Amino acid sequence: MSQLALRLPNSLHERARKLALQENTSLNQFIALAVAEKVSALETARFFSERAARGDLETLQTLLDRAPDAIPAPEDDVLPSRS
Repeated sequence: MSQLALRLPNSLHERARKLALQENTSLNQFIALAVAEKVSALETARFFSERAARGDLETLQTLLDRAPDAIPAPEDDVLPSRS
């Protein structure tokens, strides 16, 4: 485990301290989780950006053209029905 000296503006430190208290966790654990969430978000964005760069719109269109022209089954509806 590493140790890190961290400089935070007083207002941010106080807000983080209060949130950690509300979450019933230590400030150290709260900050570690916040860093983990940020790292995960950046790595996820990079992953999808790299995947998108390898995408081929012609191949996608070919696949879509081969898909049947049918109405989705009711159980495939992801939007709530409008009544």
